Amino acid sequence: MRSSRSEVAEIQDAVHLCIDMQNIFAPGGLWQTPWMERVLPMIVSIVSRYQARTIFTRFVTPAAPEDRPGQWQNYFRRWRQATRDHLPPFALDLVPALARYVPPVRIIDKPAYSAFSNPALASLLIEKGVGTVVITGAETDVCVLSTVLSAVDIGFRVVLVEDALCSSSDVGHDALMTMYRTRFHGQVDLVTAEELTEFWRE
Repeated sequence: MRSSRSEVAEIQDAVHLCIDMQNIFAPGGLWQTPWMERVLPMIVSIVSRYQARTIFTRFVTPAAPEDRPGQWQNYFRRWRQATRDHLPPFALDLVPALARYVPPVRIIDKPAYSAFSNPALASLLIEKGVGTVVITGAETDVCVLSTVLSAVDIGFRVVLVEDALCSSSDVGHDALMTMYRTRFHGQVDLVTAEELTEFWRE
């Protein structure tokens, strides 16, 4: 059951977190997310409207598996071609349609799935008095999921822009959207990109 429009409160003191819209996840990339291109126009529209309140994140892989702790070493041994020693230099860059907004939009690099795996992000948002994070990007059932749960744990209100999220798994995406709607009422709201402009007025 989706939150009705009347149940979504006005968005205030917010920052837009655009998660991992990088060449490695774009069509043709090593971890391509086939329908990233479909959501990119919505994300570009949101970024252009809220440039002063947007932060891009990038998932930055290690140079070698041994540069990460614990199970990440096994992960990157399996995905050795995703380490920086093997990737082309541009693979971890933002897709060109979004890279052109930097600056003024800033980038936060992260070593793991959650945007908050870089402690600087939470510190920055708390320092700025942010109460709500508006989330777009990739992938719904991995890095977006981890970021949402971290944000909820910290105490932020989360607003997910449902037509500005993408995954390489339709099943995973659909399952997570159902979970967000049914298990996180009061902490996570879902809106469309069009509705976002109604609820978040700068």
